[in-house]
Amino acid sequence: MPLFKGLFGRKKETPPAPRCAAVVVAAGSGQRMGQDKIMMKLGEDPVILHTIRALERSPLISEIVVVTREDLIVPISQLCRDFAMTKVRKVVAGGETRAKSVRLGTLEVSREAELIAIHDGARPLVSQEVIRQTVETAAAKGAAAPAVPLSDTIKSARGGVVERTLDRTALFAVQTPQVFEAGLIKAALQKALEENVPITDDCSAVERLGMSVVLTQGERENIKLTTPADLIMARAILEERETS
Repeated sequence: MPLFKGLFGRKKETPPAPRCAAVVVAAGSGQRMGQDKIMMKLGEDPVILHTIRALERSPLISEIVVVTREDLIVPISQLCRDFAMTKVRKVVAGGETRAKSVRLGTLEVSREAELIAIHDGARPLVSQEVIRQTVETAAAKGAAAPAVPLSDTIKSARGGVVERTLDRTALFAVQTPQVFEAGLIKAALQKALEENVPITDDCSAVERLGMSVVLTQGERENIKLTTPADLIMARAILEERETS
């Protein structure tokens, strides 16, 4: 009787969460911003530090690889040391395109990583909840990305003339981090590069393989800094967070 009691009374152990590595893509030129956006100050710290810190704080992220321009490898590495970003595994140089930069980053994550989260270096305000939902959904479904429904009316036009109005209830603005099974995103990016297919985000590389990407709940505050107006908005959001 004691034997059976021990067997049936034992609590079921929760399986460990999949190991998720993050690749931060920060290799752009910042032409639309007019200056190097990832090194601009947002509050007291550079934009890229806010981005890395958000991933560093997530218990679901085990390591971070930053992909940037050659001239920023040393400054970003120094920032990570100065602010004790202990999860940053490497800071490496990117390629001529986003796809090449992401591919280079995925090759630097550890072999133990089962998931890879790809995040824009210029999205410094991503919340812990967005990270959590996306990683957990990718762990269950294989591929996930946060998104928000479009609020504006969207029209399709040719030569400046409207052809039709699109149904915005089926349209979403996709954000990052976009999270995938490690083998899936590596294969998808390699195939896109081999076939010289331009991709605007990492989900599209996976979609080309016929795989589904599940959308999770994004946030309006998870903006990408592209223009000076975006930086003004980001500063307002950060100030509101710090005072609330």
